Amino acid sequence: MNVYDGERMGELMAAQGMTATDDANAADLVVLNTCHIRERATEKVYSDIGRIRKEALRKHGKDPMIAVAGCVAQAEGAEIVSRAKVDVVVGPQAYHNLPQLVADAAAGKSALDTDMPAMSKFGALPARRKVGPSAFLTVQEGCDKFCTYCVVPYTRGAEVSRPFDAIVDEARALVDAGAREITLLGQNVNAWDDAAGNGLHGLIRALDRIEGLHRIRYTTSHPNDMREGLIRAHAEVEKLMPYLHLPVQAGSDRILKAMNRSHTRASYLALHERVRAARPDIALSGDFIVGFPGETDADFADTLSLIDEVGYAASFSFKYSPRPGTPAAEMTDGFVPEPVMDERLQRLQSAIARDQAAFNATTLGKTCTVLIERKGKLPGQMLGKSPWLQSVHLMTDAQIGDLIEVKIVRADPNSLAGVERVRAAA
Repeated sequence: MNVYDGERMGELMAAQGMTATDDANAADLVVLNTCHIRERATEKVYSDIGRIRKEALRKHGKDPMIAVAGCVAQAEGAEIVSRAKVDVVVGPQAYHNLPQLVADAAAGKSALDTDMPAMSKFGALPARRKVGPSAFLTVQEGCDKFCTYCVVPYTRGAEVSRPFDAIVDEARALVDAGAREITLLGQNVNAWDDAAGNGLHGLIRALDRIEGLHRIRYTTSHPNDMREGLIRAHAEVEKLMPYLHLPVQAGSDRILKAMNRSHTRASYLALHERVRAARPDIALSGDFIVGFPGETDADFADTLSLIDEVGYAASFSFKYSPRPGTPAAEMTDGFVPEPVMDERLQRLQSAIARDQAAFNATTLGKTCTVLIERKGKLPGQMLGKSPWLQSVHLMTDAQIGDLIEVKIVRADPNSLAGVERVRAAA
């Protein structure tokens, strides 16, 4: 979602006559688009502000305008202005006002906006410009789940869904601009709904009818919002890729309750079985937190055993990071020492790596469609994505945006190597 927001802010400033640069030190305006999920994110922002100004002055003799956007901006607000030399502070629900804030800052006026209106920003954003073969599209924002460790409800606000027609129109614009694949985004994307009760499955079926769109993905989902219609879509919609990111966070019911996850180990595993029954070849990924307050060796063993049962194709895993203002930050009993968290994280990641390698090995010898996304490091090498979101590298004269048939000839732990099948003459 931050990539999507960053692209949209770039488009906003492009409409004002600015162009993007790969050299931050040469920029007139630097936008730091921030995430507040992890600990020390705030301090990293202050460090980056100082580093950017110092390097820009040393290399180019200029002091750029700096805007801090995103969830750290939302959480810190005016504190950022008081602690650092910053020109603009704008929250994730107000970044459509970035051009005016930049103009205000240039005029010496206050440029702080952390209002959280329900979706007004999307109507104020410019038309989509040229995009790559794979594009992001935000359909839902905010969260009503209030997991005890999570800051998202406080920085992104309540769950709200964009209108059906607006999403379909933007999807068509993305396809017209070059996208072959669209990933639907949301903090709880499968909570998306509209007044007609379409649900995310209905939206996916509408996008399936867009000519020129070949692939549909979505992330991130919550187990409690995984409806039967969405599961059926995985079996019935050919463009919906066989990949599902469904965070569980822990395998212990006691820890899940303390996290306020509102699902149990059993309900999560049952959901996975229903998804696999609908799409047997689906790649499953998840999120895990180790060292949550009160987590015992037995609780962690439950998480490892859940990993063994599911067999994840990929995962994101982290040590617990207390976020100020969240209920878990007040849970001082049962603090898990840092060395214990380190050891548990290593064991968990080892188990995930084992299963990822095993999943990749199942594709060896298969022929699948690969979407070419960019050039590789070697002459003539291109990189793309399999239907299961694996990186595939191969030697080919195919161009970025092409969909080609590839036989997988090597399965490495983190990527695949393929050989292009002979294409029919045009």
